[in-house]
Amino acid sequence: MNHRRTELLAAGAATVTVILWASAFVSIRSAGAAYSPGALALGRLLSGALALGVICLIRREGLPPRSAWRGIAVSGVLWFGFYMVVLNWGEQQVDAGTAALVVNIGPILIALLGARLLGDAMPPRLLAGMAVSFAGAVTVGLSMSDDGGSSVLGVILCLLAAIAYAGGVVAQKPALGSATPLQVTTFGCFTGAVLCLPFAGQLVSEAADAPASATLNMVYLGVFPTALAFTTWAYALARTTASRMGATTYAVPALVVLMSWLALGEVPGLLTLAGGALCLAGVAVSRSRARRTAAAPVTAPEPQPQPESASDPA
Repeated sequence: MNHRRTELLAAGAATVTVILWASAFVSIRSAGAAYSPGALALGRLLSGALALGVICLIRREGLPPRSAWRGIAVSGVLWFGFYMVVLNWGEQQVDAGTAALVVNIGPILIALLGARLLGDAMPPRLLAGMAVSFAGAVTVGLSMSDDGGSSVLGVILCLLAAIAYAGGVVAQKPALGSATPLQVTTFGCFTGAVLCLPFAGQLVSEAADAPASATLNMVYLGVFPTALAFTTWAYALARTTASRMGATTYAVPALVVLMSWLALGEVPGLLTLAGGALCLAGVAVSRSRARRTAAAPVTAPEPQPQPESASDPA
């Protein structure tokens, strides 16, 4: 019963993560119009670090154990710092469809790195689900791509973002063996913020001219898709494999399509809807488990007749 409850909590945490990460794409469109890639990343990380720091003080989390610092530092540099800057930059160079297509190589890289470095299993259902989801992500990306809207630099930046994302997830997994999800997320966010400090001047100058809506979206990115979503991600990752969690993020493109429809009035075409449905179907397959074959009932051996003894009644 406790195992089932843990699975349900991990699934709920993963659901919160993908919903908030999907909402980030909508917010980035507003904030990215007023802030440069580095300044947006720094503002987002500072907002997230402040929220996480307050929570850590209230909960008296303390410092992570020494054994977790290597994974926290690597994930902080790759995922919280480098990833956010190059993704913001890449999305300014290519259209949204191309960015989504290239970045969705990340879960495949997570599966490969997880199998090589963490010894993650690669069950057929996981591989099949990832293949279906990736086909859906490609469909969504192609349907959203604009002719001539891509550049070689933009594609390279999105590819670097996918590699950094995969490396950050795989580095984070061992740290969760000795540190809490909140500690791993908080100090990873601090590391990323320190890495982005060279953009502080840009952030200050751009904040003075940015509309309030863009700044509010930047703060939202820090508090919810970063502080909350990365913590729920770490909670779920601590209770499953990196490969399975990576496959879960293929639900993000489908949710982005839905949120863009509801929030921005961008009505998706039939091809986009079909791709989103494939993404969700693949996630369902990758997270399903094969039914266990019922074991044949064990029958007790028939009692053997015992020889009569002198004391047995006649």
